[in-house]
Amino acid sequence: MAAYDTIIRNGQVADGTGKPLFAADVALNGDRIVAVEAPGSLNGDNEIDAKGKVVAPGFIDVHTHDDTYIIEHPLMEMKASQGVTTVVCGNCGISASPYGRSDIPHLISLAVKKTENLAKTFAEFASKVDAAKPAINGAFLVGHSLLRFDAMNLDVGREATPVEIKAMREQLDLALEQGAIGMSSGLFYPPAMAATTDEVAEVAKPLGKWGAVYTAHMRDESEDILGSMNETFEIGRRAGASIVVSHHKCAGRANFGRMSETLPKFTDAMKQQEIAFDVYPYVAGSTILRKDMLWRCDKVLISWSDSVPGVSGRDLTDIAAEMGCSIDEACDRLQPAGAIYFMMDEKDVQSAMSHAGSMIGSDGIPFDTHPHPRLWGTFPRVLGHYSRDLKLFPLEDAVRRMTSYSAKRFRLSERGEIKAGFYADICIFDPATVIDTATFDTPMTPAKGIDTVLCNGAVAWRDGKPGGGRSGRVLRRGAM
Repeated sequence: MAAYDTIIRNGQVADGTGKPLFAADVALNGDRIVAVEAPGSLNGDNEIDAKGKVVAPGFIDVHTHDDTYIIEHPLMEMKASQGVTTVVCGNCGISASPYGRSDIPHLISLAVKKTENLAKTFAEFASKVDAAKPAINGAFLVGHSLLRFDAMNLDVGREATPVEIKAMREQLDLALEQGAIGMSSGLFYPPAMAATTDEVAEVAKPLGKWGAVYTAHMRDESEDILGSMNETFEIGRRAGASIVVSHHKCAGRANFGRMSETLPKFTDAMKQQEIAFDVYPYVAGSTILRKDMLWRCDKVLISWSDSVPGVSGRDLTDIAAEMGCSIDEACDRLQPAGAIYFMMDEKDVQSAMSHAGSMIGSDGIPFDTHPHPRLWGTFPRVLGHYSRDLKLFPLEDAVRRMTSYSAKRFRLSERGEIKAGFYADICIFDPATVIDTATFDTPMTPAKGIDTVLCNGAVAWRDGKPGGGRSGRVLRRGAM
C-alpha cells in the first residue's frame, strides 16, 4: 500500500528559503506536505513527474485588489496561471468589509462591484469567500478608507472627529479578532487625503495588540516621498505594528533615480522597525484616472471608462485628439475611469526589486476592462525576465521573495516553504521557458512555463488551464 496520496518526482526543489536547488521527492497527504526526501525514496498513489522542472512553494501575491473577484470568479485563472496560490487583498485603503452601508463609493469600486459582496463584519465577508470555494487562498486586510466612509457617513473630505476615530478603531479591532490580517491605508487617494497622521495612528492601535500588519499606499510617491516614508514609519511605530510599504516607486520623471535616497532610508529604518515593501516588475502603474497624475507621466492608457465606451486600452492623447479637446478635458469626459500610467524608471524598478527588503506584488486590478499586464504576468516576469534573462538575482532568491519572505511578513503560518508539515501550496514550473506573455496591448494572456499549481493539495492549474481544484480558503489571522 502506498504511503502517500501524491508524490512529486524528478524535480529540483526551490524550497522558498533561498537555499540552492536540490533534488528530492515531495510527498503530499491531503492538504499538507508530509515528506521531502531523497529522489526515489517515496511511494504514492499518484505521481507528478517534474523532470526538468522546479518545484517551488506556491507564490504569494502580497498586493492585490482581488477582494470580491475571488467570489465572482473563484477559479482565479489570472493568478493560478502564474503559480500564485495566495492573494493578499484589501490594499490601498480599499476593502469590502467592515461596511454597514449599501452604496459602493468610487474608490472602493476598484475591488467591489456588487453590493451583495459588501459585509458589515469581516466574519460575514470571510464566509462569503469560503462559500465561493475559490481555487486559491485569500488573506484580507481592512481598508482605512472604507472605515472612513462607514464611520463618517461618506463625508470624508475632512478630518475625522474623536468619536469617528473611536468607531473606526473598534471596527478594526473586531475585524482583527475575526481573522483579518491587518489594516491598509491609501492616503494618496481623495477619501483619505484629509486624514491626519494622528488619525491613522489612533485607528491603527489594535494592530499591535493582535500582531497584525500595517500596509501603506503612502501619501506621496513623488516629490515628498521621503516625508511620506517618515509618516508611514511613525504610524507603524505608534501602532506597534510591522509595516509594508505598498508598490514602492519614485513616480514621475523628476524623481527618476531617487531610489538612491529611498532605499538607504529603508535600510536604516529596518534596523529599528520591522519594515518591508512590495514591488511590481513594470515601469507603469495603474489606478483611477486622475488629472493631477497626468503631468508626471510619459504616456497614459485608459483601462476603463463608464461614460465613454470603446476607449479601453487606448492612449489618452489619441482620445483627446479624437474628441477635439485638451487632455484635461478628455480626462473629465471619461470619468469615472481608470488608467495605466507610465511614470517610473527601469533602473529604479530593478534597484527596488534587488533590495533585501523587497517582496513581489502584482497590484493588478481585476475588474478593469483592459487591465495592466501585471494582473496576468507579474510572477513569471520576475522569474523569466529579471532572474533568468537579466540575472538580477538567482532563481532561488526570486522564489524566496515570492514565498517564505512574504509569508513571514504577513504572518501566514506554515506557508511559503516546501517543508514537511507545511500546507501543500506548490508551483511546478520550467525554469528555461517560464515567462510572461501579457502585454500592454494584449494584457490577459496566461504565462508560459507554469506546469502545475496545487493549492492545499488540490490542482488549481495544469497544462495551461484550470485544474478543477477548489480548495482555497480564507487565511485568517492566527489560524491559517
